[in-house]
Amino acid sequence: MTQAPETLLTALRASTPLVQCITNYVAMNIAANVLLAAGASPAMVSDVEEAEEFAGIAGAVTVNIGTLSPPFVAGMQAAIRGAQAAGRPWVLDPVACQATSYRRVVVQALVARHPTIIRGNASEILSLAGEASQGQGVDGRDPVEAAEEGARRLARSSGAVVAVTGEVDYVTDGTRAVRIEGGSPFMPMNTALGCSLTCLCGAYAAVADDAFDAAVGALSHFAVAGARAHDGALGPGSFAPRFLDALAAVTPEALAGAVIHDAAVPA
Repeated sequence: MTQAPETLLTALRASTPLVQCITNYVAMNIAANVLLAAGASPAMVSDVEEAEEFAGIAGAVTVNIGTLSPPFVAGMQAAIRGAQAAGRPWVLDPVACQATSYRRVVVQALVARHPTIIRGNASEILSLAGEASQGQGVDGRDPVEAAEEGARRLARSSGAVVAVTGEVDYVTDGTRAVRIEGGSPFMPMNTALGCSLTCLCGAYAAVADDAFDAAVGALSHFAVAGARAHDGALGPGSFAPRFLDALAAVTPEALAGAVIHDAAVPA
C-alpha cells in the first residue's frame, strides 16, 4: 500500500476535493452530508446540459444507478466523458444491477467505460461478474466471501478496483486484496449509506495516486466511524446522527488503527 488511509485523510481534509455525485433521489441528501462530514465538497450535478462540463472541474465523478431514467443515464454518460477527458477518476455503484433487463443493459455499458472503482454489495458484484446472486431489489442477500472470486475476475476484466461491502469488506484490483473490519450492524438499517460510501470513494480517489489505496481509505473511514457511532446508539435512528458526527471526528491517527488484513489472491 503506497498511501495509507491516514495519509489520504490528511490530504482529503487539506484539499476538500469537489466530488460530482450522480446518485439516486433517496441518497442525495445523505450522501452530501456524508461528504461534508468527512471533509469533501459534494455537488449533485446530473443534467446532461452541464454534467460533462462540470466533470472537468470536479476532482472525481461518482455514478449510482439507483433511480434510472433515460435523462439520468444521458447525464451519467456525459459526466463520464468529461471526467475521462480531464483525467479524473470516476466511481460506479451498480445498485440492483441484477434486478431488471434495463439495469443490466445500462450497467454493462457503464462498465465498458472503464470505471476507476466499482463499489457494490456482494449480490451486485456477483451479477456483474456473470454469476447468480440472491439479491432482491436493492438488498444484497449474498455474503461478501461468496463474491470475492467474482470481484477478482471483474477487476481483471474491467481494469477497475472492486470494493465489495458488507459485514467484512473486500477490496481487490485483481492482483492485490485486503479485508476491512469494523462498522455497525445498524448501518444496513439506514438507507443510502452504501450509496454515500460510493461518493466517499470518489473523494478519496480525487486525492490518491492509486485507486486501490483510495478504496481502502474510504472503506476504512466508514468502518472506523461506524464502529465508533455504534457505541451508545440504541438503534438505527440514534445511530444515524452519531455516524455523521463520527465521520467528522475520525482523525488520521484513528485511521492508522483501522483493521485491515491482507488477503491472498490466487494465481
